[in-house]
Amino acid sequence: MADEPLLVERNPLPVDGRLGQQLAFLIEVDRLKTVLRASTLASVERRENDAEHSWHLALMVPVLAEYADEPIDVGHTVRLVVIHDLVEIYAGDTPLYDDQLRTSQVERELAAADKLFGLLPDDQAREFRALWDEFEARVTPEARFAKAIDRLEPNLLNWMAGGGTWRTPGVTSDTVRTRTAHIGEASTALGEAMNALVDGAERKGWLAAP
Repeated sequence: MADEPLLVERNPLPVDGRLGQQLAFLIEVDRLKTVLRASTLASVERRENDAEHSWHLALMVPVLAEYADEPIDVGHTVRLVVIHDLVEIYAGDTPLYDDQLRTSQVERELAAADKLFGLLPDDQAREFRALWDEFEARVTPEARFAKAIDRLEPNLLNWMAGGGTWRTPGVTSDTVRTRTAHIGEASTALGEAMNALVDGAERKGWLAAP
C-alpha cells in the first residue's frame, strides 16, 4: 500500500494550498478503516480495524484517566492515541504476539511516518510527527498512559473472545505479562486489572501457563 498513489489522486480536489493539503491528508487516512488487526470485536465475530481501535482508545482515555498514577492532560493523551496508529496505513498492523513481524516494525513505521505526516503543511507535519514520536518514546505521563491504554484494549477483546491472540503458538501467561508491563508502569490499578485477566485466562484454559 505504501507505493500506491494517494487516494485523492483518483478524484483531485478543486481546493489548493494549505486547506487542499489538509483535506488530502484526511482523505488518505480513510485507509485506516481497511487495516485489520488480529483482535476480534466483543460484539460480533469479525476482526477489529485500526479506525475502530483508535476510536476505542480515544474513549478509554477519558473514562479511565482517573487511574493514571501521574496527572495527565486528557486532551493531549487523546491526541496521542488517535495519531499513533495512523502509520499502520502504510506499515500494516503488527500484532503484539507476532515475533516475526515485530523485528521489522520500527523500520516500517518510521518510513510510514515520514510519508504520511509529510502530506500535511510543514507546521502540522512537525506537530503530528512530534506527537507520534512522543507516544513511541513514552517519556511523558501522557505517553505512558496512552501506551498503557493501547496495550489494555486488545487484551480486553482477547478476554471477550475466550483467548483471542493469547492462543498464538508459543504465547504463555509470562509472555502476556511481559508485553503488557507498560500498563502497570502507568497505572497501578489498570496493571492489577490486566494481571487479573491473565490469571483468569489461565484458570479457564484460554492462556497457556509458562
